[in-house]
Amino acid sequence: MPETTPGESRGVLDSLKTLAATLVAIAHTRLDLLATDLEEERAHLLSLLVLALVGLFFLGIGVMLAVMLLVAAFWETHRLLLLGLLAGAFVAAGIAAWAIAMRKARSKPKFFAASMSELLKDRQQLTRP
Repeated sequence: MPETTPGESRGVLDSLKTLAATLVAIAHTRLDLLATDLEEERAHLLSLLVLALVGLFFLGIGVMLAVMLLVAAFWETHRLLLLGLLAGAFVAAGIAAWAIAMRKARSKPKFFAASMSELLKDRQQLTRP
């Protein structure tokens, strides 16, 4: 019967404790990265929503002013120019906000891309001989 010394059994327990601590640290880091990804996604969606609402607001104002422009076309001289400029400015602002929102929506990175790349690195580290 082989005798085990107290140092050997403590070495295995210390290794298991170290392994457990490492796994907990990896899980903590990954969860922290996941929380950061979720926060970034929430901020991105909120800014996208605000831009879309601003675009719709300005487009609505532009349409109302365009209708007023048609009504004012039968009035006297300079009202038509003023209403036309205002309608054009609001429509241009609405189109610009909408274009920015669409560009931002298309250029968004893949959901959880950083978390997935870190998990891939972890898997490669664990499977390395």
